[in-house]
Amino acid sequence: MAETHVPEAFARIREEFLAVPQPDRLQLLLEFSRELPELPERYAAQPGLLERVEECQSPVRAFSEVDGDGIVHFYASAPPEAPTTRGFAAILAEGLEGLTAQEVLALPDDYPFTIGLTEAVSPLRLRGMTGMLERTKRQVREQVGA
Repeated sequence: MAETHVPEAFARIREEFLAVPQPDRLQLLLEFSRELPELPERYAAQPGLLERVEECQSPVRAFSEVDGDGIVHFYASAPPEAPTTRGFAAILAEGLEGLTAQEVLALPDDYPFTIGLTEAVSPLRLRGMTGMLERTKRQVREQVGA
């Protein structure tokens, strides 16, 4: 698969995964799962404000906000017993943080398939991450009127 241009954080994450042998990539994803930031109080108190990610097998909820400066913030919750899904959400949280709405909208839709996990997790699980990314882009589009 051809490597596409992505913002620095996403490029670094992709390089990190591709630098480890295939069998170790799932372990790296599990390490990411432990880095999913806690929800801000306004979402923790009202999880219904987050959108359910239907493509995920696990109960994942996520929402992206665009602040007054046009910067995107991604929030997600996933249960600890769903580390793969938490790992995907953590990758998006780390990669999206601080990007402009335009940078988020320009992200390639197939980014989840470029980080070397196609042999480590099922295509169904990768579609869950793709679903999170698609929702993020739709939510950003709705907020900026793009």
